[in-house]
Amino acid sequence: MLRQDVGLQTAVERDEPLASASTLCRWENRADRETAWAIHEVLIDRFVASLRRAPKELILDFDATDDPVHGEQEGRFFHGYYDQYCFLPLYVFCGAHLLVSYLRPSKIDASKHAWAILALLVKRLRESWPKVRIIFRGDSGFCRHRMLTWCERHDVGYVVGLARNARINALAQPLMESAEEEFRATEQKQRLFGEVSYGADTWDRRRRVIVKAEHTSKGSNPRYVVTNLEGDPKELYDGLYCARGDMENRIKEQQLGLFADRTSCHRWWPNQLRLPLSSLAYTLMSALRTLALKGTELARAQCSTLRLKLFKIGAVLIRNTRRVQFHLSSSYPYQSIFHLACSRLNTS
Repeated sequence: MLRQDVGLQTAVERDEPLASASTLCRWENRADRETAWAIHEVLIDRFVASLRRAPKELILDFDATDDPVHGEQEGRFFHGYYDQYCFLPLYVFCGAHLLVSYLRPSKIDASKHAWAILALLVKRLRESWPKVRIIFRGDSGFCRHRMLTWCERHDVGYVVGLARNARINALAQPLMESAEEEFRATEQKQRLFGEVSYGADTWDRRRRVIVKAEHTSKGSNPRYVVTNLEGDPKELYDGLYCARGDMENRIKEQQLGLFADRTSCHRWWPNQLRLPLSSLAYTLMSALRTLALKGTELARAQCSTLRLKLFKIGAVLIRNTRRVQFHLSSSYPYQSIFHLACSRLNTS
């Protein structure tokens, strides 16, 4: 049992068994809104402290994902898109830094509470860096008129996916036809970029929409992005909007590598606690890659790879009143990286 592990006891400066499973269960069930808020304050404060200089620009990536459940947990509902019972957690990243992991029931719109979270983040970040340029980035699930209007009023840039519909398809038709003609002439995949001015019936103004007109052997495949940023349409789409795909890799690390989907408690708040606890583990892993593994072959390794190659290794531990010794195998293949990481962490 881990509570008997001498290494863990030493890490927390204890020489007796650690908390039992029942004690941890009672601790989880004491979680509430204040607990979740306090953990997120730690996440954001650590992010601010990690940047030694005031950044010129920050891109906040918002995304929702499914967290499948297999019991009768509070807040679980059937989701038609994912075709299963699940939660619908919301994640916010800034680059590789995790800022928010917020468990939500799955019967809501994907953008639910995103507006409030964005407002809180902008306020907090501008307290530390008043002149920082902030860009909100998300898929079409976050294209909501009120959020776009709020961004415009508070000098926040946005680049957000826009779902296809008959009106926007009609505006983009000339560009789509050009892509089709070039495909027929070359029989090779064509991607043309342009922009149109579009306003939905619920919007109070028309906005700039980037159009990617793609045509392949399978037919036309247009994509749209609404933005208030200036710049070349192709660069905004390929260089800025598509870069949000890296966030999905970070979410995978959370869900698969750090077990953020182990929301098996019956009550809501213990499950809400488990998600940010996984986020704290991700923050530690991210710091390890940045501070201790820079320039090594593990600098961009997934969390599961780091666990396998740096953490889950056999060792003999000797502890007495004067010192603690870990004896690792002399044939351990990553011992040079292990020593380097320890050295860097000791001096950071």
